[in-house]
Amino acid sequence: MRWEDYSHPRLVRIGITVGSPYNAQPHSFQAGDFIMRPAGRSANQVRPVTLTRNYTKHAEGSVLVEFGDTKVLCTASIDEGVPRFLKGQGQGWITAEYGMLPRATHTRNAREAAKGKQGGRTMEIQRLIARALRAAVDLKTLGEFTITLDCDVIQADGGTRTASITGACVALADALNKLVASGKLKTNPMKGMVAAVSVGIVNGEALCDLEYVEDSAAETDMNVVMTEDGRIIEVQGTAEGEPFSHEELLTLLALARGGIESIVATQKAALEN
Repeated sequence: MRWEDYSHPRLVRIGITVGSPYNAQPHSFQAGDFIMRPAGRSANQVRPVTLTRNYTKHAEGSVLVEFGDTKVLCTASIDEGVPRFLKGQGQGWITAEYGMLPRATHTRNAREAAKGKQGGRTMEIQRLIARALRAAVDLKTLGEFTITLDCDVIQADGGTRTASITGACVALADALNKLVASGKLKTNPMKGMVAAVSVGIVNGEALCDLEYVEDSAAETDMNVVMTEDGRIIEVQGTAEGEPFSHEELLTLLALARGGIESIVATQKAALEN
């Protein structure tokens, strides 16, 4: 099942000079030029979001999530039992793993398995995904089941962690529905949808859902995770160049909330089809 969300483009004012990970010719934007964002998006507009459910046949939940040219395969796997630190407490657990295919990026990156260890970025991202999705579930109602969310980046064009959270939430919902349908759970422990989006400041402009060309030139880069009713689960924000003000922080959070509202609508539509 496939669901897509497209919005209307609008011109915005940005100025960056960066290289694209997918095109041979670099994008050269002069500061102050009045140009379109990549794909002609407005400042508050997310990329086209596509959620294809039941993408693989073995996992209890599987979703191919696409944010523009960023594509991530998210699967949810159910195991009976919980980690040792939770045994006997009558609650479940949700964990996550994250990885990128070697040629998900412009140049090939060696598999982490070949290096013999996970990188710090990978561990940070998979912990973020797990924290975000635990916020979507009543772990007591889940009982002593463990759900593992595997997020594998097929193609990266910015926002892989936020796309992973968004797709994994839909895969998780499908897995939980199967637990209820099988009679293993009487009540669905899903509390609501969780989604994420990146926001940032590029050449003084606050933008929502950064592509690679924008992210690589951003003065401020932020990832925001929220519940479907707009409550904040996590904010990861860094000033890459000039520090940002309190007012700019509020602007970015408002942009993120608007983007996440759109993404949640797409998640719900996908689950209804």
